[in-house]
Amino acid sequence: MGRIQLKQVQKKFGEVEVIPPLDLEIVDGEFVVFVGPSGCGKSTLLRLIAGLEDTTNGNIEIDGEDATDLPPAKRGLAMVFQSYALYPHMSVRKNIAFPMKMAKLDQATQDAKIEAAAKALNLTDYLDRRPGQLSGGQRQRVAIGRAIVREPAAFLFDEPLSNLDAALRVGMRLEIMELHKKLATTMIYVTHDQVEAMTMADKIVVLQAGVIEQVGSPLELYHSPRNVFVAGFIGSPKMNLISGEEAKKHDAETIGIRPEHLTVSTTEGAWKGRVGVAEHLGSDTFIHVHDTGLMDMMTVRISGDIQVQHGDTIYLTPDNDQIHRFDAEGLRKS
Repeated sequence: MGRIQLKQVQKKFGEVEVIPPLDLEIVDGEFVVFVGPSGCGKSTLLRLIAGLEDTTNGNIEIDGEDATDLPPAKRGLAMVFQSYALYPHMSVRKNIAFPMKMAKLDQATQDAKIEAAAKALNLTDYLDRRPGQLSGGQRQRVAIGRAIVREPAAFLFDEPLSNLDAALRVGMRLEIMELHKKLATTMIYVTHDQVEAMTMADKIVVLQAGVIEQVGSPLELYHSPRNVFVAGFIGSPKMNLISGEEAKKHDAETIGIRPEHLTVSTTEGAWKGRVGVAEHLGSDTFIHVHDTGLMDMMTVRISGDIQVQHGDTIYLTPDNDQIHRFDAEGLRKS
């Protein structure tokens, strides 16, 4: 249950190719996140898997069966959208029951599945309320509950948390991760937020312009980005990417150094710069450094606090063992 294979799947809208032919395997039970900037094709790819868009070429297999031409209802998948798509006049109970009612399941089966889903999602006390009486996070849980009762081979999430405020997003992120552990079902999750990708995924698929740039675990992508794009996209704050003479010293076209792999001194170091904005987060401080002559702005991450002021001169020294090197094609050098 829940193994999905894409074989040379391509999508065109007219003459415009938005997904060049690609291959991808999603193992049963994995939590896979599609991530990339807006317009990279991640939602289109999810809709192709769901059957909401037709493939131009290639094949989609679900549990070894060719599903390329199957309608969405026949694929055994459940999709949770950015908008909750709940029926406002129905109670939570009836919203969750709706797909089972359409499938003509008997009432006893419906009741048992509703109670189980409500318990898993902490909705038991809200079953008789209507969506308008719930918070955004509760409404999203109802939408997930409606998907759970279908017992799908895989769950497909299309940016489900983007309508929630920051605190609710963190809470719902944890709930979805816990739900994945409980259900042990394949989940594919689309987001433009690489922090969500890093914290939630077993496997991340990084997309740019419809092309898969890299597939791997969060830490694989963080420590060994395949190219400059992945290096600059994965990680918060972003990796500092430096070209020119400094890169040549390391036999590279571009070098990358993560903010936490720079040390700061007020007296000496490899690179001189001027303090811009400092973001004090308590446990960490992010210092944005200008006028290094290496790039427009470098970011440094230090533990705790540092006594520097806007405009101060500071010196940065990279950890040479943590420098990433990329060639003229933007690919990682060994």
